Amino acid sequence: MSKPLAVRLRPDSLTDFVGQDHLVGEGKPLRVAIEQQKLFSFILWGPPGTGKTTLARIYARGVGASFVELSAVSAGKDDVRAIVARAGKQLQPTLLFLDEIHRFNRAQQDFLLPYVESGALTLVGATTENPSFEVIPALLSRSKVFVLNELDAAALNAIVDRTGLSADARAREWLVGMANGDARRMLGIIETADSLYGSLTVEALQDALQSQSIRYDKDGEEHYNVISAYIKSMRAGNVDAALYYLARMVEGGEDPKFIARRMVVFASEDVGMAQSTALVVANEVFRACETIGLPECAINLAHGTAYLASCPKSKHSYWAYNEAAADVRASGNLPVPMKLRNAPTKLMESLGYGSGYEKYEAGEMLPEKLSGKRYYRPDERGGSKEFPLGTDPAAR
Repeated sequence: MSKPLAVRLRPDSLTDFVGQDHLVGEGKPLRVAIEQQKLFSFILWGPPGTGKTTLARIYARGVGASFVELSAVSAGKDDVRAIVARAGKQLQPTLLFLDEIHRFNRAQQDFLLPYVESGALTLVGATTENPSFEVIPALLSRSKVFVLNELDAAALNAIVDRTGLSADARAREWLVGMANGDARRMLGIIETADSLYGSLTVEALQDALQSQSIRYDKDGEEHYNVISAYIKSMRAGNVDAALYYLARMVEGGEDPKFIARRMVVFASEDVGMAQSTALVVANEVFRACETIGLPECAINLAHGTAYLASCPKSKHSYWAYNEAAADVRASGNLPVPMKLRNAPTKLMESLGYGSGYEKYEAGEMLPEKLSGKRYYRPDERGGSKEFPLGTDPAAR
């Protein structure tokens, strides 16, 4: 049986690897690690079809390690034990590539930790989820995290070229748009079209996509489309639409914690000071998803969704932070006013640290260079007289 096109085209070295120049370009971390044969554990975090597995294979080959692959969906502690036992009998170091590492629960990750600490295994994990939430702190602290980006049009076109199949400009444009940065998805469409129709016309590609019977794909385009529609529906206060898109995600098998995390962000970014209890509700929904799980936590998700969509909205604390952060980036570490500085020693006190400070005073507290600057401009709803609700001050 012939291997899938995506597997047949998988490069063996960085010379043929496409995309992720911030990691594998000249002087960039993964290229340097391979060139210098530096062996260490790391996690590759990024969307599907962006080269995580390929990079792990290239890295293992480049540093002279034995490559062993497991999927966290089906693997368990016994699989790890068997790999460690084999590793002890080999001269080469063993690199364990754990795909979808976020699917390993805390106990499984704890079990893996001592083998990584001792050097019995070098771990390369791959995940589409934020490792800050899905990987235990002890394991995360012992691993570097490299972020992969969606592949751009130039990278995707280069991959089309490598298939050796002919596609005109119109077909390429359609492919790049439908791929949504995912090379594996694009190659699957190409392979089906070539197999069924022997051509890569737009019509053949569209028919090939239909033949794949794609529905909600939590690792593909629909994932991003539906979560976007969900957030925008809550932002617009449309409870019915928000509940519909919530149901699409839950019924499609989406991780409820992913939805709940987006709700927590939404509670501060979009509702904000207009109704501060939104953050409390969103956090409780997240907690419910952690402790109860599906199917029952769908009820909590629906409760939180209806509440957040119904809340008044204000982005002003979010905009205020962005403006303050922009000043920090532009101005660097401006001197803290002397009266606000801590004075734990007599010397510092004699130098004026803390001098002139009065509790609850309303005077200037920003660095001198930013004196008088205002970031947060609320009215009684958390909105702003200068910038009405729904108006981004950055766009003024």
